[in-house]
Amino acid sequence: MRLRSVFLITVTAALYLTALFAQRGFKTYPYEEVNPTEVPAGFDEKTEWTFARLRYPSGRYGGYWGRGSWGIDFPKADRTFVKGVKRLTRLHVRSAEQVVDLDLDDDEIYYWPWVYAVEVGHWDLTDAQCKKLRDYLLRGGFLMVDDFHGTFEWEIFLNGMRRIFPDRPVVDIPAKDAIFHVLYDVDEKIQVMGTVTFGSGRTYEYDGVVPTWKGVYDDRGRVMVGICHNQDNGDAWEWADSPQYPEKAASQAFRLGINYIIYAMTH
Repeated sequence: MRLRSVFLITVTAALYLTALFAQRGFKTYPYEEVNPTEVPAGFDEKTEWTFARLRYPSGRYGGYWGRGSWGIDFPKADRTFVKGVKRLTRLHVRSAEQVVDLDLDDDEIYYWPWVYAVEVGHWDLTDAQCKKLRDYLLRGGFLMVDDFHGTFEWEIFLNGMRRIFPDRPVVDIPAKDAIFHVLYDVDEKIQVMGTVTFGSGRTYEYDGVVPTWKGVYDDRGRVMVGICHNQDNGDAWEWADSPQYPEKAASQAFRLGINYIIYAMTH
């Protein structure tokens, strides 16, 4: 191996370790947990990948039961999904999630290659949060948004995206895009329903009849934001261990989520 190659590997490893140990440690949010579950062993292990959940203000668009919208399905969805990622991939995965807050001064978000935001039809980001999220994404970060439904919530979400990226459109992700094929071929997609629709005879909420998979791309053609509208992958993760939740929907939610993770770490 040439000296230059050894040098590059050494520098890359040093930078990786510096970032790894600069990460903020695990923290619980007991008053904001919507579906509490036991903290698993290995909750603060230093690993290759961690489920990072975005904590954002709901403000004028409201929260749930006095809590912020960011914590829907939290933390059971996160920890159940992590079990699947451990079982179905070779990633070294932490057993507990990491809550990422854009208001902190330590720029913690830059340490996590994949960040998940739920119920973004209620987010109410500040200018500073929009700026930091834009910078994170342009530096190579990835945001998966999920569990928002209908025209009203779409417009609230889109208003936030326009402030993050006023110069970049939200577009449909083509079926052939690598994000649907990087590990699993997710070709024929169904509407992943939330448990709130159970017993109603339908799989959608509000007027969100048709599920969509949209994205925002960078200048190199990389998906920076994976948008799951009119669907609820978080509920599928949260209730995957329940006999009442449809296996087909849960299976798709796991395959899609894992694809987004692998894509985020390789593109």
